[in-house]
Order: sequence, then C-alpha cells, then structure tokens
Amino acid sequence: MRFEELPTPCFVVDEALIEKNLKILSGVMQRTGAKIILAQKAFSMTTLYPLIGEYLNGTTASGLFEARLGYEAMGKENHVFAPAYREDEIDEILSICDHIIFNSFSQLEKFKDRALRAGRKVGLRINPECSTQVGHEIYDPCTPGSRFGAKREDFRPELLDGVSGLHFHTLCQQNSDDLETTLRAVEENFGEWLPRMEWINFGGGHHITRDDYDLSTLEACIKRMQEQYDLKVYLEPGEAVALNAGYLVASVLDLHKNGIDIAILDTSATCHMPDVLEMPYRPPLFGSGESGEKPFTYRLTGQTCLTGDVIGDYSFDQPLKCGDRLVFGDMAIYSMVKTNTFNGTPLPAIAVQDKDGDCRVVREFGYQDFKMRLA
Repeated sequence: MRFEELPTPCFVVDEALIEKNLKILSGVMQRTGAKIILAQKAFSMTTLYPLIGEYLNGTTASGLFEARLGYEAMGKENHVFAPAYREDEIDEILSICDHIIFNSFSQLEKFKDRALRAGRKVGLRINPECSTQVGHEIYDPCTPGSRFGAKREDFRPELLDGVSGLHFHTLCQQNSDDLETTLRAVEENFGEWLPRMEWINFGGGHHITRDDYDLSTLEACIKRMQEQYDLKVYLEPGEAVALNAGYLVASVLDLHKNGIDIAILDTSATCHMPDVLEMPYRPPLFGSGESGEKPFTYRLTGQTCLTGDVIGDYSFDQPLKCGDRLVFGDMAIYSMVKTNTFNGTPLPAIAVQDKDGDCRVVREFGYQDFKMRLA
C-alpha cells in the first residue's frame, strides 16, 4: 500500500525515521556507557518494539499495564514508577519489573521490603525543586504543590537501607543545558546520599534526537555522575525515540464559514491529538503556512460537539475542497497513547511505513472498540 492509499484518519509511523533516532540514542550509550530505556507513556507501538529492542536497554512504565506491555512485548530491562502503588497490583508488578521506583518515603516504608525479597532494585524519586520549564506548569514536576518525589526536607535516611538508586524527572522537551542545571540542584540537595547509591535515573524529557540538541553537554553530565559518584546512569526518553517520526493523515469532510473559512476534518484535536488542547501547541502540517501567510486561510476543526475542538489556523496555496488529504507531522509521540472515543469518534487506524516507502495498516478500530469501553 502506498502512503496516498491509506485510510483516514490514520497514524503512520516511519520505520526509517525511528531507526534514525535510535542510532543517535545508541551513539550516546556507546560513548558514555549509560543505559537508555523507552518511556512507553510517550510511545508504545509494540509493532516496532523488536526494532527498538535492538538498540535500547528496555522499557519503563507508569503502572501495571504498561509494565506488562514492556515485559511481554520487549522482554528486556523493565522499570516502573508510579506516584502510588495499589495493594492489589504490587505483587504482579514485582513479578515482572526489575527496577521499582517509589515516589515517597511512605511508599518506600510500605513496599520496600517486599520488593527486596522479590530481588528487585529499589529506587526513590527525588524532587530537586529546580524548575527549568517556562509556560508549561502542567508538565513541571517541580512546581509548588507537585505530588512528585521526595524533597530534601522529607528525607528519612533510616529508610534508605536497600535503596540502590535515585530517580528524578523534571524536564519536558528540553535541551541538555537544563539537565546540567538540574544536576547541580540534585547534587546540592542530595549529594550526601549519592555515594550510597549504585545508579541514578535522569528521567525523561530529554529531546536528544532534536536537531539542535547539545549531545556533548548531555554526555558530560553522564560522565560526571559516573566518575564522581561511581553511578550507573539511566535515561528514559519517550519523545526522543519517535520524535518527528510519525504522521496523522486526515481528510476534509466539509467546508463552513463563520467570519473565517472553516474546514471540518475526519480527525479531532480532543480525540486524536489532545496535547493540541492540553499543551497547547500547533501541530505542523505539510504544505501549509501560518495564518495569512499563504492566500487561503482555514481554521481546521474536528467532528465532535466540543466548540473548542480546533486544531489551528493554517494557510494554503489553493482553496481546500472536500476529500483533500492533509498530513500532520510529529504525530508518533503522545498521540495514539492518548486517543479517546468522545462522542463515539472512531479511533484512527495505525500504519507503519517501511524503509522502502511501502505502508501497511497494523491496526484498525471499529464500533466494538468504542462499545467495550462502556457499560
């Protein structure tokens, strides 16, 4: 199947671009000895797990179901972190995860001994209280009132016996200068406990495969923690694995006018790309320009009843017409993992584009996928 023959709406992930990203990540691993694992919360397309597993050390999960996915579909190192673990899930988590990271000393006190008896590596998430994000407080784990991680004032050293690693995750789509700043705060607040540890996890949010990313600073940060504290270093990017490696193909269903030209698509911001509304951000669209840049500007919208189901304003060289296909870029990350069926909106199909340019649909969704989520 060729790209232009795919059904719409459809997520398409480019295998060659995924591998390009993986080779960059693999280079960091080879030059530093750090371990990199896939954060499944951003990208969990199991069709490509065999390829990802050729390059990365494993997966990390945010709870039981993701942990099972990593265990079953990749079968390498399997890490998990959750703000709190459920009593009725913890034993299964311990049976399939080799690293379990606790969010607080109360969780550590409750479950640490059970994890150690299971032979698992036990970690503690720390909050270095160092915000490096601007304008995205919803994604800032160091914001005042955050539920994430133990602060220095929370520390109970008597509970650190058996804890072999510390974990922090404070970044979101950021460069390595922000990691460098964060590491200084980690050392200032928690440096006295670092020599007791075997490993440290830098978390995710590192845009390592972005064109302007400073790899040399990242690698210097890794080597400093290795050499100064004799620590094994983990990173768990999600976006960097699939950054700019996917598309969402949609079709124009109808055209409307209300002070501005409006195109109603067979996709939806709220159902298929919710980060457009949550972040918010304007997804790239091939062949388009900013509002007013090209002769014909349209507001691209979805099918749902939500008035704000708006993807954004885009301009085009020619007028849009019903049936036109539009291709949004960078749609592999935080897209298919966050889709929903509000209003009974069908989920997009999922396809892979192989290295020769051929496409194959690996999953399609229908009415039963909507119905089974309801009671």
